[in-house]
Amino acid sequence: MRAVTSSLLRPCLRLRTHSGTAPAAAGPTVGGTAPTPVLDWQHPRVAARAGAVAADAAAAPGGPAGQPAFLRLAHRRIARTVRPVCSVRDERPVSQVLRLGRGSCSQRLALLEAVARASGTATRVRGLVVDGAFRHARFPGRRLLVPERVLPAWPEFRLDGPGAGWLGVSELFGGLEEAAAVGRGGFTDTGPETLFEALSRTAIDWDGATAAACPAGGAACDLCAHVLADLGRFASRDEFFARHGQTLCPTARLVAEPVLGRWSAGARPH
Repeated sequence: MRAVTSSLLRPCLRLRTHSGTAPAAAGPTVGGTAPTPVLDWQHPRVAARAGAVAADAAAAPGGPAGQPAFLRLAHRRIARTVRPVCSVRDERPVSQVLRLGRGSCSQRLALLEAVARASGTATRVRGLVVDGAFRHARFPGRRLLVPERVLPAWPEFRLDGPGAGWLGVSELFGGLEEAAAVGRGGFTDTGPETLFEALSRTAIDWDGATAAACPAGGAACDLCAHVLADLGRFASRDEFFARHGQTLCPTARLVAEPVLGRWSAGARPH
């Protein structure tokens, strides 16, 4: 689940692009594998998690797993062991997320990035501004608890060898149109499933690529109507947050975190 907080605590966003448009890029964003304050993969706790995933990958049927399979194993291990909560601390180091054993979707995606970087896979993020109405279904009757806008830092992973290029986390478990057409419905943001878990089941489509593929009569896989702005790519989520801020300003995060940081997102580790 994305970090959530009351709209009474005004967001502190430093948007530097017009709504609905991506900023002009000076060149390709290459990302990297270096540790950052958020992606502190050199911490023993994070390194141990990356080592456990590497052991799983080495023991995979058919021989050592390639990059996408490694990342899928990492995702599943995080989903099993890090409890989803509504934390508003997007800047929390992933080593602390592991120590607490709980994290928001943003924090768990950051942990996935950190494990990828520890294994030598470069990462970067795509910055989006998403309408807070996207979260209303999870909080019926409590819409004051939903921010007006949230800023997802959506990871991408650099693949080497055949098929080299950037793989968005939305396609980690297969192509978007293929995932949408399976017939299992889109993401509803209700019940035990959060965005992080939904990645393994359905298309999370911010660009409208699945408008015709997602089965009619169910929840839409196409989430582009909720996107207010595309802020482009950034070498790390640290860079993204430094440039555009987080969903809440520091004072609001300080007030909200003690409660929301322990508030279960409604899912149980599995």
